[in-house]
Amino acid sequence: MSNTESERPLAWKLRSIVGEENVLADEPMSEHTTFGVGGPADLFVIPESFDEVRDVLRACDEAGVERFVLGRGSDLLVSDAGYRGVIVALTEGLVGVTVDGTEMTCQAGVDLREASEMACELGLTGLEFACGIPGSVGGACFMNAGAYGGCTADVLKCARVLMPDGSQVTLGVDELDLGYRHSRVHDEGLVVLSATFALEKGDPEKIRATMDDLMRQREEKQPLDLGSAGSTFKRPEGYFAGKLIMDAGLQGYQVGGAAVSKKHAGFVVNLGDATAADVHAVIEHVQDEVERQFGVRLEPEVRFLG
Repeated sequence: MSNTESERPLAWKLRSIVGEENVLADEPMSEHTTFGVGGPADLFVIPESFDEVRDVLRACDEAGVERFVLGRGSDLLVSDAGYRGVIVALTEGLVGVTVDGTEMTCQAGVDLREASEMACELGLTGLEFACGIPGSVGGACFMNAGAYGGCTADVLKCARVLMPDGSQVTLGVDELDLGYRHSRVHDEGLVVLSATFALEKGDPEKIRATMDDLMRQREEKQPLDLGSAGSTFKRPEGYFAGKLIMDAGLQGYQVGGAAVSKKHAGFVVNLGDATAADVHAVIEHVQDEVERQFGVRLEPEVRFLG
């Protein structure tokens, strides 16, 4: 895209908003997703303020060019052909954190694991569940990220969001419609700019012990040494995705460099040299085979781009 005459003006416009060094052309998305696969994005833009996010998105919309707001890419499968549009990446520019008593406000690009670590160091309890979730704060609000009995909705007080009309508003947790892997942010195309967590005072040593225990459980049960997007499928009502996949005899099923993890059947993993097409083929085969055997169609938790 960025090489065509008609779209060069957009690249120039974006550089005028975020600076020359914060607009990259043909950036490989394999470097920005936890799967470690994906072709190049036409333009990769790094805004460093809320206003820059707004102005970048507006410039893309006015130019009629597709754009995608990226966190840590931990639930994303990008096509081998890449993305014909603009990736607006928040994890390098929007990383500010402020603390007011027991409330911690993190900009959208802050790593959720780092937020959990900071809370621990400050003696604030509530974010322990997030210690191993490889997403961003913005992504956590987008999908109500959770693990081991805790979720974002439990500790979120409010989020600062960019509305479709370009206005910035603060929405309380009760206005965000957070459910299982679901939110108003997702449904209405909002963009999270920051989130405020309402935590409680706690004993740093007990908080650390809880986090260590959760990480131990995660390491024992999940294939953390391989690229993946975490749990590949949402939990179907009345079932567990991993058990269905295992009972279907699909643990270890492989296409190219992608496979159903032998350690946890709920994970599709990159064995080292997978393509996005390999990953997609494994996901589709698992869906088809589980539906054929058990009449349940698994819904991917992974989002597909490009």
